[in-house]
Amino acid sequence: MANSDLKFLKDAIKDIKTGKRHKVQYSQGGYTKQSGLPEKTISIYAKGYGALPKGLNPINNTDSRIDYFETDTIRIRPSNKHYKDVLGALKKKEAFNQKMDAKRTAKLMRGII
Repeated sequence: MANSDLKFLKDAIKDIKTGKRHKVQYSQGGYTKQSGLPEKTISIYAKGYGALPKGLNPINNTDSRIDYFETDTIRIRPSNKHYKDVLGALKKKEAFNQKMDAKRTAKLMRGII
């Protein structure tokens, strides 16, 4: 999958060719030295049990024989060609969350909630 085939949004990855949206959640850092992941690595998690684009090589260790289920996860290291786009989506999501927190705080201060 070429870089231009995917668009990383604040809450989804959109496949430009098919129009399919994969709902996701992003997180960055907090890895142990044992993991071998650089500190700036970004993790992408599928919301629910949806599948992530196969071109990004998602990790999923689900084992239905023992009733163990995981969501698809992708680790985007700083050296990955998608890193800049994923980081941009992560920052947009953080800005959106801050805006929503400010709105909730303002309502709380006015006694609406």
